[in-house]
Amino acid sequence: MSTEPSAASRAGFDLDRRWQLHPQVSVRPERFGALLYHFGTRRLSFLKSPALLTVVGTLGEAPSARAACRLAGVTEAELPAYAAALGTLAASLMIRMREDR
Repeated sequence: MSTEPSAASRAGFDLDRRWQLHPQVSVRPERFGALLYHFGTRRLSFLKSPALLTVVGTLGEAPSARAACRLAGVTEAELPAYAAALGTLAASLMIRMREDR
């Protein structure tokens, strides 16, 4: 996943919702970012940014995706690109909405 926005991934991703890494996804950090592998769908995704890896890694504890982005140091100007990348991850089932407890 790059942080370059695309029209398809921008539409519909809610930064103010609670998100988490899907439990069937394994993360392997790399110098360029990370590899994500979904054992259920057998899909592989590349995170091409260490900051995006930080965002994905903190989604489970953060009160929202927007908060996870802020914790990772994502600026307001960068936020649309990160929302697009997270939207792509959600569409490929790498991340999912958390259920309120």
